[in-house]
Amino acid sequence: SAVAFPNKIATEQQSLMLVKRLLAVAVSCITYLRGIFPESAYGTRYMDDICVKILREDKSCPGSTQLVKWMLGCYDALQKKYLRQIVLAVYTQPEDPQTVTECYHFKFKYTHNGPLLDFGSKDKKSDSTITCADTKRASILLIRKIYILMQNLSPLPNDVCLTMKLLYYDEVTPPDYQPPGFKEAKDGGLMFNEEPMYLNVGEVPTPFHLLKLKVTTEKQRMENVDKSILKQGETAEPLQVCGVSREDPGEDIQDMNEDPVLDNEVEDKNHVDISGAQ
Repeated sequence: SAVAFPNKIATEQQSLMLVKRLLAVAVSCITYLRGIFPESAYGTRYMDDICVKILREDKSCPGSTQLVKWMLGCYDALQKKYLRQIVLAVYTQPEDPQTVTECYHFKFKYTHNGPLLDFGSKDKKSDSTITCADTKRASILLIRKIYILMQNLSPLPNDVCLTMKLLYYDEVTPPDYQPPGFKEAKDGGLMFNEEPMYLNVGEVPTPFHLLKLKVTTEKQRMENVDKSILKQGETAEPLQVCGVSREDPGEDIQDMNEDPVLDNEVEDKNHVDISGAQ
């Protein structure tokens, strides 16, 4: 019932496990706090002293079971280092999954250079050694920001649907690769009916991975959010990133107790391969 942060992240495998855990925690927190699945679809876990709800397969809730399967597909792509971005989108018209009302972008970067990373941030040294304490601090901050944001956004409509799109790093991903539960996406990017607002929620670095989370929601839902909590993003077209690009796969999600969240900037606008699941 408890998942402790590792005392050290000395191997790529340890880093991968943490990223998977963060991803599971983040997706679970988002769907729980946005009221997408019933209470029965979640178990309670602790990450150190933080209590979190973790999505699980629930026979009475086929939607949660489907999302768990999607997460396993994400783990496959993450593990293989094909996965560049996960886009989890909420839409309201079943016949029109391309028009969305809320979007969560998880971006991933990989490094073969060991613990020395250059994240390109203006406020970080170019060669900064990532310690386990840094990763833990960033992870806890990310989870807390998710909680604050989700609790302040105005509610979603009662009946919503989910879609998930995966973007890959095309230069390393086999052209015919599709993780379990996904198929090639024939459609284009996602659109908003209302004016969207873009938020950078946070990022978690490890010596081997970088996870970032961005949220796009209709501006009207942001009226109660303290803008000082989250820095407003500058990306003017993050939805086009729903056109996919290939990168690397993740592992099995045997316990969704793991919570990795990575985020990449939308640098490559030429990546167009897409996997989609609805």
